[in-house]
Amino acid sequence: MKKYYAFILLFFPLCLLAQDILYYQAVADTTQNKLLKLEALDSVISKSFRKDNDTFIAYSQDYIALAKEIDSIEAAARKAMNLQYTLTAYKNNPRKAVTIINSVLSEKYKIKDSFLLGGLYLKRGGANYRLDFEKAIEDFDLAIDNFGQKDSVYVADAYLFRGQVYSNLGQFVPAGENYDQAYRYFEALKDYQYMAHAQQGNITMFSRNGFYEKAKEERDKLITKLEALNLQDFITTELYNQALDYRNQNKPQRTIDYLNKASNNITPKSKGTAIHVSIIAALVSEYSYLNQYTQATKNLKLLEGHARNLEQDQYAKLPYYDAKAKYANAFGDRNEALVYANKKLEAAKKLRFKEEIMASHLLLSEIQENLGDYKSSLANKKLYLAKKDSLFNTSSANSLAYYQTLYETEKKENELISKNANIQLLEKDNDAFKKFIFFISVALLLTFGLILLYRNQLHLKKKKTLQEEFSQELLVSQERERKRISKDLHDGLGQQLLVLKNKLISLGNTEAKEMVDATIEEVRTISRDLHPFQLQELGITKAIEHTITQIDENTTLFISSEIENIDNLFTPEQEVNIYRIVQESLSNTLKHANAEASKVSVKKLADKVVISIRDNGKGFEFTEKLKNIKTLGLKTLMERTRFLNGQMKVQSKKTDGTLLEFKFPY
Repeated sequence: MKKYYAFILLFFPLCLLAQDILYYQAVADTTQNKLLKLEALDSVISKSFRKDNDTFIAYSQDYIALAKEIDSIEAAARKAMNLQYTLTAYKNNPRKAVTIINSVLSEKYKIKDSFLLGGLYLKRGGANYRLDFEKAIEDFDLAIDNFGQKDSVYVADAYLFRGQVYSNLGQFVPAGENYDQAYRYFEALKDYQYMAHAQQGNITMFSRNGFYEKAKEERDKLITKLEALNLQDFITTELYNQALDYRNQNKPQRTIDYLNKASNNITPKSKGTAIHVSIIAALVSEYSYLNQYTQATKNLKLLEGHARNLEQDQYAKLPYYDAKAKYANAFGDRNEALVYANKKLEAAKKLRFKEEIMASHLLLSEIQENLGDYKSSLANKKLYLAKKDSLFNTSSANSLAYYQTLYETEKKENELISKNANIQLLEKDNDAFKKFIFFISVALLLTFGLILLYRNQLHLKKKKTLQEEFSQELLVSQERERKRISKDLHDGLGQQLLVLKNKLISLGNTEAKEMVDATIEEVRTISRDLHPFQLQELGITKAIEHTITQIDENTTLFISSEIENIDNLFTPEQEVNIYRIVQESLSNTLKHANAEASKVSVKKLADKVVISIRDNGKGFEFTEKLKNIKTLGLKTLMERTRFLNGQMKVQSKKTDGTLLEFKFPY
């Protein structure tokens, strides 16, 4: 019976409350009297606040529209301010909150109350915190400018929130100044809850600059205070921040432990909010990093259950996209991982959140490396390192060390201001000194670099000269040896074969005589190939014509020619090399081109001779042939051309024939 009466006592007021709301909803939906409707809407809003968010949002929007219609702008402003938090924190729709506040601010000249005008900018800044950090700062600036003297608690809020935004942007000096201002306001108001908020901001700055031990020490103290004040949501945030610190220190198991602590500390009203989504997303990322598929998948399903609430919240999208990308990357779907990593980068850029932009480039680099796209991976790694260097520079760390000292010492306001002025002067002197050292270092590096470059060029030039001299000496030596062998064949073996031929004639052995004739002709051919004696007998022009005629008559290749007289333009050694170039080019055509026809052109110009050899063969890729260590033909042609101080040009495509063009100055 006790349980029965307890149930009646609990249930009956709830029924009355439900009937009460239904009554005012009916009035608001049916009455034509605008003032009566406004009162009914106000009653529904007050009774649904923190109980039925959908009803609260819908009737708040109706109230604002009606208040504007009857020119009660200040009443509309109050409801717009109250509505912002529900839309942003519980419905993850900050863009809608900004739109509603903008509709009220369009008539701000009718608002006389400084609390309302400053409050509208403060609330819009809170919504823009999830959309665009730069706009959020502008809103907090406007809030501070428009609040009056009696609004000091809200001015403190504006400083606090502005400090948070500057911290997220990596601008630690203005962040510390704003946290300092907020702390002083809250201390004067004896608002210990929000003093803890200011401390929370400073602890985050310690973390972001690598003072993890100091951050942990201060965070433990703060959590003790928060527990005494029964501020569960703040404790959740601190546990989550500590987990992020362990992630930055590459301690995955400690990260997971603190994320689970934060998750277990979530209150019913915080479920589905940005902090809750961030915790679940971080668990997905960490379990994916450890390749713990079951746990990662379990948390991903939880995360997907809240995904529909993230459409308008850029800030909440960051951990969501991060989790999706890392999960897909860890368990095989690299292309999907790339999509979500790019979405994360886009969201971070919209917010201008430097740390997350940096993290997005690193994530993209890892995924692209797994995909084998090393060029893009390297580009993103460079962007990550550049962002990292600019974000965590020495001056930021020095500034943070200063604020660490500033907040740990409990001095009076004038002492703090004095210290702030002194540190700024020191920073200016330090900056000037660092700039001087930087320029001196750059000058020394440039000087050293130029000396090194000059020495390197001299070495390369010397090496190239030696290589060219060796190649040329090798060609001369080769030609000399060919000439010797050719002469020995012609004068030695050739003469003996002639004697043998005459004896066979005297004996009347016709068949043997014909065999000796063929052998003599073959020896002469070999001798001519080894050294072109026709150069000395006929000249370079006739020697080239003779070679072309021989190939045309003795092979299936049809050769046409246009040859101008170039006799007596070159030294005997140069003529040998020119002849060899033509001979080797035609030989390459016969061996490799599978050509049906070829054309040889020799033109004498005012200061140079131009020789071109074209065929209609199968062509080749010049770069591939040149790299092939087994292919000596092209390399030999290039060396002979260099010996003549000439130029060699090759035009060739597969199935499109080849053109070799040589230009020799005389």
